[in-house]
Amino acid sequence: MGLFSFIKKKFSHEAKSSDSLLTYDKGLDKAKKSFTDKIQKIGEGNAPIPSNYFDELEEILIEADVGASLTMKIINELAEQIKKEKIMTLEAANEALIDTMFRDYAPSTSDNEITFNHHPEVLLVVGVNGVGKTTTIAKLANRYLKQGKSVVLGAADTFRAGAVEQLKEWGNRLKIDVVTGAMNADPASVAYNATKLAKEKNADLLIIDTAGRLQTKMNLMNELSKIARVIAKDIPDAPHETFLILDATTGQNGVIQAKAFNEATKISGAVITKMDGTSKGGILLAIKHELNIPVRFIGLGEGIDDLMPFDLEKYLHGLCVGK
Repeated sequence: MGLFSFIKKKFSHEAKSSDSLLTYDKGLDKAKKSFTDKIQKIGEGNAPIPSNYFDELEEILIEADVGASLTMKIINELAEQIKKEKIMTLEAANEALIDTMFRDYAPSTSDNEITFNHHPEVLLVVGVNGVGKTTTIAKLANRYLKQGKSVVLGAADTFRAGAVEQLKEWGNRLKIDVVTGAMNADPASVAYNATKLAKEKNADLLIIDTAGRLQTKMNLMNELSKIARVIAKDIPDAPHETFLILDATTGQNGVIQAKAFNEATKISGAVITKMDGTSKGGILLAIKHELNIPVRFIGLGEGIDDLMPFDLEKYLHGLCVGK
């Protein structure tokens, strides 16, 4: 049984009422209209595969920001599978397409939560300004607070006053400590003070924000390396996780950003924000293909509880079956 067929069978009518599945379906509505609905317009499900199928498919995948190289890889593999398995109908071809697109994701674990193998667990958060980095930090903090974890935040983006103030405001709302420094202070010093407080408070999780924009890639690499060195002096092997925050609406620009940050520091996972606001959901595939960085969480709404661990099966249900 193919991946897509398995998902359609797995999610029974009762399962569709689950809160997380409904969040996925609602949050991916725009992407579904751009992707699945366009594919279905190529022809009726039981009709023969039309001669223009691959041309239409190429355009749909490119528009979804899957990326040129991955688009061609998907199409070539799909064409080979259709020929090998003597697939004749459009419905069967489309099911094979979904299996081909997400083949690299299928073996991945569906548990993308932070594992808390250290005390405190240290999460470094990186990404350019404007992608929703500070809000995502707050959503992550809220998620683990609800799981009974204690959380401390470090506002090490000292070059942007708005980032510090925003993080302080979230700290007040969530009733957690936020370590800050003076404007333009050494970010590593803030990270160091945050590390000290997290240990003093016996916190479960320390989340450190970092500068979103430095003048050159070398500056970025040096800054992140310095923060990592300072943290590791106090907490061995820290940071234990480094999440890259990417805005789904930026499409292929997000892939370029990911490459730069991946060269600057070791990324353990991506968080894709604003998935509910875009019809271009292909960035998940592009990031995996280009850099082999797993997507750990996706933002499916503006509410503080709308950050969800990435679940391939629920994602495919939202993208291909939906509401």
